[in-house]
Amino acid sequence: MDVEGGGGGGGGGGAPPRGRNSWGWQKGTLLLAYQSFGVVYGDLCISPVYVYKNTFSGKLRLHEEDEEILGVLSLVFWSLTLIPLLKYIILVLGADDNGEGGTFALYSLLCRNSKMGLLNNMRANHGSLSAYNKEEPCKESRNSMLIKAFFEKHYSLRVVLLLFVLMGTSMVIGDGVLTPTMSVLAAVSGLRIKFPELHENYTVLLACVILIGLFALQHYGTRRVGFLFAPILISWLTCIGGIGIYNIIKWNPSVIRALSPYYIYNFFRKAGKDGWSSLGGIVLCLTGAEAMFADLGHFSKLSLRLGFTIVVYPCLVLAYMGEAAYLSKHREDLQSSFYKALPDRVFWPVLFIATLATAVGSQAIISATFSIISQCRALGCFPRIKVVHTSSHVHGQIYIPEVNWVLMSLCLAVTIGFRDTEMIGNAYGLAVILVMCATTCLMFLVITTVWNRWVVWAAAFTVVFGSVELLYLSACLAKVPHGGWLPLLLSLTTLLVMSTWHYGTAMKQQHEVQNKVCLDHFLGLSSGIGLVRVPGVGFVYSSTTNGVPPMFAHFVTNFPAFHRVLIFVSLQTLAVPKVSPEERFLVGRIGSPANRLFRCIVRYGYKEGRWDHFNFENQLLMKVVEFLRHQDGSGGGGGDRMSAAASCEDEAMSVIPATSSSGGSNQHAFDAGTTTSSCEIDATAGGGGRRKVRFDNDGGGGGEEEEEAAEVKELMEEKEAGVSYMIGHTCVFAHESSSAVKKFAVNVVYGFLRRNSRRPAVVLGIPHTSLIEVGMAYRV
Repeated sequence: MDVEGGGGGGGGGGAPPRGRNSWGWQKGTLLLAYQSFGVVYGDLCISPVYVYKNTFSGKLRLHEEDEEILGVLSLVFWSLTLIPLLKYIILVLGADDNGEGGTFALYSLLCRNSKMGLLNNMRANHGSLSAYNKEEPCKESRNSMLIKAFFEKHYSLRVVLLLFVLMGTSMVIGDGVLTPTMSVLAAVSGLRIKFPELHENYTVLLACVILIGLFALQHYGTRRVGFLFAPILISWLTCIGGIGIYNIIKWNPSVIRALSPYYIYNFFRKAGKDGWSSLGGIVLCLTGAEAMFADLGHFSKLSLRLGFTIVVYPCLVLAYMGEAAYLSKHREDLQSSFYKALPDRVFWPVLFIATLATAVGSQAIISATFSIISQCRALGCFPRIKVVHTSSHVHGQIYIPEVNWVLMSLCLAVTIGFRDTEMIGNAYGLAVILVMCATTCLMFLVITTVWNRWVVWAAAFTVVFGSVELLYLSACLAKVPHGGWLPLLLSLTTLLVMSTWHYGTAMKQQHEVQNKVCLDHFLGLSSGIGLVRVPGVGFVYSSTTNGVPPMFAHFVTNFPAFHRVLIFVSLQTLAVPKVSPEERFLVGRIGSPANRLFRCIVRYGYKEGRWDHFNFENQLLMKVVEFLRHQDGSGGGGGDRMSAAASCEDEAMSVIPATSSSGGSNQHAFDAGTTTSSCEIDATAGGGGRRKVRFDNDGGGGGEEEEEAAEVKELMEEKEAGVSYMIGHTCVFAHESSSAVKKFAVNVVYGFLRRNSRRPAVVLGIPHTSLIEVGMAYRV
């Protein structure tokens, strides 16, 4: 498997390197900060177009005094300060999972550091990984142990936690539908300021054209899109910041008083229930805050912090203050205050930039959606889909074609169906605040069980930010009948897909583990049916990490023949973003050397996934050769030995380190020796140069060396005879005695998803002419 090595992507928040590479590090950080303007902040920066309009669209329009306007400004200012700046930029970005962000990154941290998650089985049978031990060991607090023990004792709590994580993830995916719709439609509606007679259908049509163009650009990748969009957003921030200063000076310089939280108290005292209801509009100023965390894998912590604190935050505050200053003198323009506040001579340039900036605003959540769905797919919580890595330098920059076009179709449907930014805003606000509440709850667990901080600090974090978010959530829930039902419908549908796929996959893997065949029983069965070993190398792909897969036993029972060299391959995704190339392959022998049976466990992180099958096949064989070379304890370079004791067999497994110091994926070319006295393997490393491993029989090599060389030579000769790949084509059904709910989930929903997802052989890139699929039916 050709896995992209990540360079500048995740985890860039650490200390800078010393020496001559320091300038290169600084230049890379500044470059990432520049790109982040085109990907991360757009959603947050476009919100001034519609925040005041949606806030004053309800009963609050009856309150048009300065106290209410300044109160709304004060709420916007402190919301921006508390949630995006203090919570996300300063605190939550520190909870990255080796450079990755998002709801699933928090969950993987919990799974890796405790047994409160349902992804702990991904750590079984893999031995020790450096990715699991990067954190400095520290004494675990009593509160941490109590929380972990409580979750470990109650399985139902772990199920609820996983569903809670999937719910938060589903809301982010729902944001991927609502953000482009809301942003683009709000921007093009500015045309009706200059052309009041313009029919609504024309603005909807223009919005649809922009949306189609936006999603059509996604296949170019985050890097190219970021370079294209970054100048647009920087121009937009310059415009709204400059116009904000102009409006403050011209209309009402005293609006700066609203930075005092006293005006929030005064706002609720005067507006009462109408002020509480308006929070559903004010929350729109926070849209895109979660995307900053979810998009962390595309950039680095330092680059995001620099871009937000130095540019984004000051410009947004100035824009909201300038609009409030204008409104304090023009209360009749509450429903179109942003465009009305523009000076006439800059109206058309700003409208044009605003329309382009809405596309940038949509890019943030689209990129976050791609990242989160890729994580879910790798961890077995989303059907198999095609993931395209668009950068050879930053491993987190991806594009998912199926998701891209589904998002576009849903965006067009919502734009044409709703047409009104007020109803879309009601839906949008609920989706945004639910994701933030999910992150706050997960952060409580991370602070106590991963960071091992006092529970007082975790409680303070939860109370401070959770109380603000619950206040907004209560106002948004009141708007469910007025459009707020849409994100709930989208998230429930996504949650059904993700939870059902996870359940079906878990049941399938559990059935395979329970029905695996012991080696002794398998060899006895083989001798009884007159097994024939045919020339060639066979790769058998399965999810079992010990024993003989039931699929292969079923095949041999019906067709008593298999290859002279057989390698059982298990591709495992761990609850870490990346696995170092030195620890990727775990190789062992099954049974006696005469059987020529091997097992290779290939370990990947949930952010890895580029597949080059030709290189992967050669890599596998190279690892088996290195295992044979070192299996008899011939030296210290053979990797770390581990014991992987299965229930019915013992396999000595070795971690085979990467052959190239560069850590990249290597392309190996095997050449069997032409004489019986030697065997030579010529490996071309991706990092440059060639490495030759030679086994010679002449001159005091000893019996062990001769046997190793003969076995390696036989392996190479069998490869030249041909390579075949075997994989199971499995149908999963519920037992007849199962409940109606389980039958519907497994037979109907999971069956539909399995039939319409990509086949495993296609995902693995296995050549169709060399593929053997074994049909299996599991009753779970």
